[in-house]
Amino acid sequence: MTTATRTYADLITEQLYIGGWREGTSETTTTTTNPFNNDTIATIRQASKEDVDTAYEIAQEAQIGWAALPPKKRAAILTKAADWIEDNRAAVVELIRVESGSTAIKANIETSLAIGSLREAATFPTRITGQILPSNTPGKANYVFREALGVVGVISPWNFPFALSMRSVAPALGCGNAVVLKPASDTPIVGGLLLGTIFEAAGLPEGVLNIVVGAGSEIGDHFVEHAVPRLISFTGSTPVGKGVGRVAVGGEHMKKVSLELGGNAPLVVLDDADMEQAVGAATMGKFLHQGQICMAVNRIIVQAEVYDEFVAAFTARVQTLAYGDQLDDATVVGPVINDSQLHSVTEKIERARAEGAREVVSGPVEGRVIAPHVFADVTPEMELFREEIFGPVVGIIRAEDEAHALTLANDTEFGLSSAVYTRDLQRGLNFARQIEAGMSHVNDITVNDEAHVMFGGEKNSGLGRFNGEWAIEEFTTTHWVGVAPGQAQFPF
Repeated sequence: MTTATRTYADLITEQLYIGGWREGTSETTTTTTNPFNNDTIATIRQASKEDVDTAYEIAQEAQIGWAALPPKKRAAILTKAADWIEDNRAAVVELIRVESGSTAIKANIETSLAIGSLREAATFPTRITGQILPSNTPGKANYVFREALGVVGVISPWNFPFALSMRSVAPALGCGNAVVLKPASDTPIVGGLLLGTIFEAAGLPEGVLNIVVGAGSEIGDHFVEHAVPRLISFTGSTPVGKGVGRVAVGGEHMKKVSLELGGNAPLVVLDDADMEQAVGAATMGKFLHQGQICMAVNRIIVQAEVYDEFVAAFTARVQTLAYGDQLDDATVVGPVINDSQLHSVTEKIERARAEGAREVVSGPVEGRVIAPHVFADVTPEMELFREEIFGPVVGIIRAEDEAHALTLANDTEFGLSSAVYTRDLQRGLNFARQIEAGMSHVNDITVNDEAHVMFGGEKNSGLGRFNGEWAIEEFTTTHWVGVAPGQAQFPF
């Protein structure tokens, strides 16, 4: 079969990828389904603890040869992986849509992000540099080598499974590491096994990437506390991420952690904002992928002078959004990922009503499809203000003035992404720099990710940074090698 005729069904596999394709040995299976209609996509025999052990052992052995390859050979494999996705883009996009409930625009964005991560990581093998530093010992040279960590364990989420798996896997490989990947149980194919197909086709040596599909309750802690991985890269919720951090750092085998966790992103509309632009940004930033994005607009904070105007314009815009089957190209808001997420979001809607927020946009809940909901006059005491929503629901908050807007923006335990709208760019820059977040955008949406620019949060939104030079630092370690002439006189 040529790449020109490959369909998304051709990318589906029911085997794990541990030194090649093989059956899992757990007594349990997982069935992945289309979240809109429950159609079965695949049934996979899950990984046992023994499978995790095998994956790490194979990765540890394969990593030595991988790191020893000339940089251009490692770069060529990463480039081939990106080219493979480009050649099979339609099939990849369709598989993302089917398994993760993604609309056409979201699946295409996600595919482009994954390609970007690969192409950026393909430059890493020749960008890793060390230092030569002077010494106080005559004749001695101090070399600081930057080297691969060894084996990296990656735990990826279900919301942007393909892109967020690739965001850790690609740079880890580019820096000379081997990887064991554990995708989310809701998206084991696009977040995991699909990467096996891609890297196998690209010529990655066997064992350098291994993929285990398994329940957190069975293999989660074992995956993190295992002796082999030197770093655990986790993307997911803050409560689970805190648990990963405790096990990784506080266990018998201490290791580095890179944690990209939850958010409560504010989009601030100041009194001189371009209203049409601000409304457009709030709409896309909130409702892309049903709001199931860590960077999604979670709170809209509007200065009092333009509050009523914004509420009216935003309400009118949101009411035009089509919702339903994600495989319909007209759909903007598709299904949430599973019943647990459905219950969580609908509870937040009921809580907002009970707490007295003014409901200005509402709609039905049909299966796992929640129509967009907008609440005005939200206050800091309400759940919509304090918690990450992760669904197609948003609250609008009135700010008395610019200073109050900044106070509201920072009134959260999270600090991932943020945005501010104003026609005065210097005012926007000054405001953005005072937001307690890892990422702030002036006159743009909160949902932003570029493979060469740092990505990460402050406070309870995580530890570490992804992308570009920051990823190189995360996925490597430094080694001081001092070389003396051997003529020192020691007193004893």
